[in-house]
Amino acid sequence: MMTYEQACDFAKNAAKSGSILGLDSIRRLMEKLSDVQERLPIIHIAGTNGKGSVGAYLASIFHEAGLHVARYTSPAVFTPLEVFTYDGENITETEYGGMMSQVKDACDIMVSEGRECPTIFEIETAVAFLWFYEKKPDVVLLETGMGGELDATNLITHPLASVITSISMDHMQFLGDTIEAIARAKAGIIKEGCPVYCAPQSDAVRTVLQEVAKERNAPILFTDLTGDQITEEKPGRMAFDHKLSTGERISLTTVMAGTYQVKNAALAAEVAFAMLGGQMKGSIALKETQRIVQQSTEDVCEIIKRGIFQTRWPGRFEVVSEDPFLLIDGAHNEDAAVQLAETVENCFTNMRLTYIIGVLADKEHEKMLEIMLPYAKRVYTVTPDNARALDAKSLAQEAAKYCTDVQDVGSVEQALVLALKDKDPVLAFGSLSYLGDLKRAFYLYKES
Repeated sequence: MMTYEQACDFAKNAAKSGSILGLDSIRRLMEKLSDVQERLPIIHIAGTNGKGSVGAYLASIFHEAGLHVARYTSPAVFTPLEVFTYDGENITETEYGGMMSQVKDACDIMVSEGRECPTIFEIETAVAFLWFYEKKPDVVLLETGMGGELDATNLITHPLASVITSISMDHMQFLGDTIEAIARAKAGIIKEGCPVYCAPQSDAVRTVLQEVAKERNAPILFTDLTGDQITEEKPGRMAFDHKLSTGERISLTTVMAGTYQVKNAALAAEVAFAMLGGQMKGSIALKETQRIVQQSTEDVCEIIKRGIFQTRWPGRFEVVSEDPFLLIDGAHNEDAAVQLAETVENCFTNMRLTYIIGVLADKEHEKMLEIMLPYAKRVYTVTPDNARALDAKSLAQEAAKYCTDVQDVGSVEQALVLALKDKDPVLAFGSLSYLGDLKRAFYLYKES
């Protein structure tokens, strides 16, 4: 069996092959691992923005309901282990090594047969399936990587439900250069007869999702935010009233602040109410969960309220510190930037912030800067530790079009020290790939 270090080395080498969309490789890999994914109770989650937040809300709600919950998400921010969780706990180093050993053996057989070694995402997806099968959860929350139809997670054939969060322009080199093409790619997770729950979408996206759902005889529900009212919004807290599709009104409070969390929390509430209320055909009404299904509507609503309030998801408008004030957010595309800008405007009215920004070169960084920099007093740019990163100097040159006080900085640590000296609220955003480094740097800064 591999040690944790050996497993990490294997994963690091596999990552060099990059991302390749398609299901042939993952199918062959899982065939050699007994197709354990077919014996898991899965809720499949796709979308452009909000996948992680919706998954986090659902995990918290189901845990509050007394269910054992497994979750697979990406990307890792702080440790490779955090993408695999069971009841909120990461896979252990020993378990990771054991699962990776089995996957490596299967990969070696594929290579001996003259086939390409699976990609890192395919390998990690296989690790997730193997570990979850061993843990025997009541429900698995399975998040796609960048796509849908050709995403490695989409080899599953009969999920409990498909969940589609907000869809916008992203990963165009892989998914298509129109919003309709991207929507159709994401809609690829919709399965024959499987219920679909969607966040509010643009008319173009909604039309595509409805068409695919109709083709596959899948009932589809779009979360309706009409009449929802935000009753409180500040860094670290958001409260709003939501009317469920069944007519019940529910007051929700989340510490995952940000205006965009309204649609994420509302979507999670719709899915959870259907699942826990036994209204979904083929739902989690398994023998282990009958007690949940038999509870009253009021009880289910209380479970949802508690679950939403207790949800934590690092890197999503996360208040790392109030003194000095440090926020981090993984906004990495135009739509996410629009939502983040709205939140900044609401939470920091008539204030200007100090920004730390690091982005990947293949993202819509010019549009992000145009949207976000009107709220900036000064900007420090950094280069994320990622092969796809845009260098800090180039990013600074772009940012200078919108802000007069811009400085490219050699390291995340240096950018943090400079930003905190300014005494203004600090917001770090862009690629999730550097926010873990920044958060660790902040804790070291506080200790010094």
